[in-house]
Amino acid sequence: MDMYIDGRWVAGEDTSPVVSPFTGETIDTVPLASEREVEQALTAAEHGAKVMAATPGYDRAKALQRAADLFDAQVDDLARTISLETGKPLGEARGEASRAGDLLRLAAFEGTQMRGETLPLDANPNTTGKLGFTLRQPCGVVAAITPFNFPLLLVLHKIAPALATGNAVLLKPASATPLTALKITKLLIDGGIPELGIQCITGSGSRIGAQVCPDPRVRKISFTGSTPVGEEIARIAGVKKLSLELGSNCPMIVMPDADLDQVAAATATAGFANAGQVCISLQRVIVHESLYGDYLDAVKSAVERLVVGDPLIEGTQLGPVINEKEASRVTDWVSEAVSSGARVVTGGERDGAIVRPTVVADVNSSMRIVSDEIFGPAVTVQSYQNVDQAIAVANDSQYGLAASIFTRDLNNAMRFVREAECGNVHVNWTPLWRADLATVASNKGSGIGKEGIRYAAEEMTEVKNVVFHGLT
Repeated sequence: MDMYIDGRWVAGEDTSPVVSPFTGETIDTVPLASEREVEQALTAAEHGAKVMAATPGYDRAKALQRAADLFDAQVDDLARTISLETGKPLGEARGEASRAGDLLRLAAFEGTQMRGETLPLDANPNTTGKLGFTLRQPCGVVAAITPFNFPLLLVLHKIAPALATGNAVLLKPASATPLTALKITKLLIDGGIPELGIQCITGSGSRIGAQVCPDPRVRKISFTGSTPVGEEIARIAGVKKLSLELGSNCPMIVMPDADLDQVAAATATAGFANAGQVCISLQRVIVHESLYGDYLDAVKSAVERLVVGDPLIEGTQLGPVINEKEASRVTDWVSEAVSSGARVVTGGERDGAIVRPTVVADVNSSMRIVSDEIFGPAVTVQSYQNVDQAIAVANDSQYGLAASIFTRDLNNAMRFVREAECGNVHVNWTPLWRADLATVASNKGSGIGKEGIRYAAEEMTEVKNVVFHGLT
């Protein structure tokens, strides 16, 4: 597939294969954008920002609504593309693709709702004859740098609110999963987004990012990915708006009054959806010592029922991770933990890029499988004695994206809500849950800024303060 620059589909001089994580076969090829082509995209985006800002909100919303209908008609094709290039089970991929239309409609609405406020200037002395108010206006050029794990939803969560609020977008999808992003671009253009409103360039993230991120024409960067890459973007970006959704190792506390069957089933879902490659995946389970053995028995049974195999076969629940290198890293971390005193309750084996769903017990915070982001199909389990210790263990992390607690005790639930050092807290479910209309906030090393359509739309705009003087 070609990339999209300056209103044209461009083949590029050099290409790179897109490889199926499951079969290892080449699905397609995409261009490796040259420095010259990246510059063309930046120049086109600068012009596109003027076009988008001049396009009425009504017209932008209508284009997104038309695109939403096109996405609805292409769910099966998009799902197959997602499954092929990520290894995500087809059922999960179809669930991802089926959310696109409504997400675009939500963005279309929120983009028309950006509003300012009147300023009570008369609360200041010597302000007679003055009228103050604020306006929200688009940032200009938004660079969207997206990850491989949700190549449709996480792309749309960035570019839909950017387009809805009148920005031009320069989209750089993950090198492993560019095909879905290119199809997204075509559907948006077919829906009526101005041709210069979006650029989609493919190739090396480190090279393209080094050219795009510090460029002063880019006024906003929205990035989802690893904490080290986010730190590098922050270092080179200069003075511009940043939204960085980075790493995590989400905890879940299981209190003595929890329903173990419910918790075990939830663990099997939240720890292994998309082979654990989700920023809000469940990674650290913290179980009261009175339930510890029973929980391990229950979760072992629940996890071993997961169907592992070909992601294109209906009914598969866990496919490969994104490549064999990542699969090897996951099993290396498991082995490292075992050598330090942990034990594997189930799983731990690898076949190519497939890692059997793994539960590792008796861990501690010094182990890398606990302290770092595993981003693979492995869940750790450790015990605690009292609620103070449980909350301390949950907060013992460089990250702060999401956390959860299972309890029937409202006091314990509210205490955890207040004391959890993260941006998103769930009671009686796992960290793996989000609604497209709700905010996803980051804390500590998990990043800065907010996602979720309404909140992202606000972050894609600038506030302008206006004062009229000399009024009578």
